Amino acid sequence: MGQPAVTELLVRAQSGDAQATDELFPIVYDELRGLAQRFLSGESKAQTLQATALVHEAYMRLVGPNQTPWENRGHFFGAAARAIRRILTDHARERDAQKRGGGHKPVSLDEALVVCSGEPTVNMVNLDAALTRLAAIDEQKARVVELRFFGGLTVEQTGLALGVSPSSVARDWQFARVWLHRELSSELA
Repeated sequence: MGQPAVTELLVRAQSGDAQATDELFPIVYDELRGLAQRFLSGESKAQTLQATALVHEAYMRLVGPNQTPWENRGHFFGAAARAIRRILTDHARERDAQKRGGGHKPVSLDEALVVCSGEPTVNMVNLDAALTRLAAIDEQKARVVELRFFGGLTVEQTGLALGVSPSSVARDWQFARVWLHRELSSELA
């Protein structure tokens, strides 16, 4: 189903149309599940949060009458990336609070980006704190990280979602990666 159809379903779902919500979920489910699996694949075997639960929780936060109107599919998936970030961060905080530190050592964003290959994962609480600090300095750069890292969007898709050129996204992405690497590395010292 094309972008206009998804946008139309999003608008109808937000106005309380239960049928639109039912039609929308299968369309966006696979993409949201792929995002969720990518992030959860790098988590420890003791991870209790499952991709299906993450998708359902994110979807429930995104669709309903109390949400901001979605401009388009990119806007929706940008919000989905932010919802997934918040859910994973909340879950990590809860898990770390139970473990009182959990023994996790922060890794750089570059190391975290290999999550798909099963290598070291990022400490979500530290990444969330660093992204919050980055947003205070430059919100667009933080949004680029959310869309690229949490949303899995390409440079071009990120540019469309933010209404900026791909070259601006590439510059922001490069800056944000270096900045976050420095921030996350300083937590190791």
